[in-house]
Amino acid sequence: MATVHLRIGDLVWGKLGRYPPWPGKIVSPPKDLKKPRGKKCHFVKFFGTEDHAWIKVEQLKPYHAHKEEMIKINKGKRFQQAVDAVEDFLKKAKGKEQNSDGKGDSKGKKTPTKPLKILDEDDEDLSALKDPSEKPASSMEPISKRLKIIEEVTGSTSIQAADSTAINGSITPTDKRIGFLGLGLMGSGIVSNLLKMGHIVTVWNRTAEKCDLFIQEGARLGRTPAEVASMCDITFSCVSDPKAARDLVLGPSGVLQGIRPGKCYVEMSTVDPETITELSQVITSRGGRFLEAPVAGSQQLSNDGMLVILAAGDRTVYEDCSSCFQAMGKTSFFLGEAGNAARMMLILNMVQGSFMATIAEGLTLAQATGQSQQTFLDILCQGQMASTFVDQKCQNILQGNFKPDYYLKHIQKDLRLAISMGDMANHPTPMAAAANEVYKRAKALDQSDNDISAVYRAYIH
Repeated sequence: MATVHLRIGDLVWGKLGRYPPWPGKIVSPPKDLKKPRGKKCHFVKFFGTEDHAWIKVEQLKPYHAHKEEMIKINKGKRFQQAVDAVEDFLKKAKGKEQNSDGKGDSKGKKTPTKPLKILDEDDEDLSALKDPSEKPASSMEPISKRLKIIEEVTGSTSIQAADSTAINGSITPTDKRIGFLGLGLMGSGIVSNLLKMGHIVTVWNRTAEKCDLFIQEGARLGRTPAEVASMCDITFSCVSDPKAARDLVLGPSGVLQGIRPGKCYVEMSTVDPETITELSQVITSRGGRFLEAPVAGSQQLSNDGMLVILAAGDRTVYEDCSSCFQAMGKTSFFLGEAGNAARMMLILNMVQGSFMATIAEGLTLAQATGQSQQTFLDILCQGQMASTFVDQKCQNILQGNFKPDYYLKHIQKDLRLAISMGDMANHPTPMAAAANEVYKRAKALDQSDNDISAVYRAYIH
């Protein structure tokens, strides 16, 4: 294969670690930023973001030659916005060239065209690619200091590193010591991403063997939840249900025994608001600081660092967790007082669980009426309900693959808690109640530890 020589000003696709290739341009690095030793690389400024990084030459491809290939394999709104930004820039650059050509000499000779030069950040024409509401940031400013703050009418706030999770090798990890309790489907991916982004992490799990892999990746081992809480500045937990969450804090050698004034505890489990209120009160009674931060997503999204974090409680803890949230998720929302995140999470999971049951019902009805299930899926994925979730779950059902990405027993627990929350608010939840009964039947058929898509089996047995 012929070697492609790149230089400052070239448009490229840059691949950083496990993140997808992203459009950018090779620019001159800041004077005080040294090139990594022993590596052939270029300094790349990525389009549609405030991110920049040294990228190895083997991880760079010319933009135009690989554009069609990259667009086929990469999806997502932010990715498309970045590509659109590049194309808008090229159109403007081409327009300038044409205007320049029209000013040739009177004998019809064209002015020699110069190679296309990609403007640096401080060039005037690039400003059209940026959000005019954003304040300019120093090229060397850590990403943890460059947060988009989006205030909503409801008063909630979304804090999102400037597209960091698309290419977030530039995250500046907090210097605070991080603890993490619970290495299940979600917790394992979260811890892996915290470590990859340079955080100092101490782990604990009820089944100690699950810690071994993370110790090999650089994590430290805590013997008990109390020890982890006492050793760390911020301790996260992610466990299965309200009882497990309470036991972790209030039980023997629990978190509460390790809480001292100023210590932070972040509850990431999906539980009911009452449990959150109780945990918040006991943590703060010891001088600790409390935040709830349940996550919307799946095992795959956890592994990919693309979770959505819903946070509520102590706003200063939320801000202290910014680099952690950037490492584990694509965005995070601050929803106010403790309990609000639990409420929102249960509503979201209620909708997801009900929707999954309805999809399973449609697939089985198609089969019962002599229709092709694959054709049903093909039609569904071409309409308004098309989504990665629908496609993946339906394909899993058709292939008989129910390996858990989100446990069926957990979505049933969330439906139960959402229905209870509706009862307390005197609000009807008949759709969720019907879906809950289907999941209960699936559990009776020994599907608890399978994926939520295994609710399909409740209709065929």
